[in-house]
Amino acid sequence: MLGSSKAFSSFSVDNIEKAKKFYQDTLGLETKTVSMGIDLLELHTPGNNPIMIYPKEDHQPATFTVLNFPVDNLDKTVDELIGKGIKFEQYDMEQMKTDEKGILRGNGHGPDIAWFKDPAGNFISIIQAR
Repeated sequence: MLGSSKAFSSFSVDNIEKAKKFYQDTLGLETKTVSMGIDLLELHTPGNNPIMIYPKEDHQPATFTVLNFPVDNLDKTVDELIGKGIKFEQYDMEQMKTDEKGILRGNGHGPDIAWFKDPAGNFISIIQAR
């Protein structure tokens, strides 16, 4: 029934202008503001449908990852984002320990991955492409 549908994701933020500045200027994504009675933000990534970001007055940040970006060189991308002021999440749990940069090293048990938050507190990851 939905097997041929090109799905897309959406999530909320508390301030659409802050989101636009972050996703466009800090992360370097192509953005587009669209009006559907309220201003929404579209994020454009190659080969995908736009990701919709909408403002929500009572926004609560997602407690899970809302976007995952595969990258060719995770360490280099983490360094570049740190240079732009991004602070990576640090975890020190038995099954989930990040290094000093905030990278969880899969060491053959999963991908290398690092998480950070957008200005609205939503989790985003960058993950080593295979």
